[in-house]
Amino acid sequence: MPIQLAPVAGIALRYGAVALLAYTASRYALPGRRDQRVEDAMDETPEGLTLRRDPEQMNASARWRRVYRIGRRGPGVEIDATGFARIKVRRLK
Repeated sequence: MPIQLAPVAGIALRYGAVALLAYTASRYALPGRRDQRVEDAMDETPEGLTLRRDPEQMNASARWRRVYRIGRRGPGVEIDATGFARIKVRRLK
């Protein structure tokens, strides 16, 4: 039975467009910086979601850590995602 090219061509076109977009974005992205103080704050963030509200601002942080393995003792990967948010609202006169 011959392979139908229409579905394969559509998938190849879609993946090619995503690859081209990623390549273009990587060419125009500015190099980031690493601040050790921020890295330490992310390491000290507790797992889960935290909220704090002060009279002039609200702070939020979230941390999600998971380990995924293939099999019981197989190779694995650890995912550690941390996010911070700060919203400041001031009344102007």
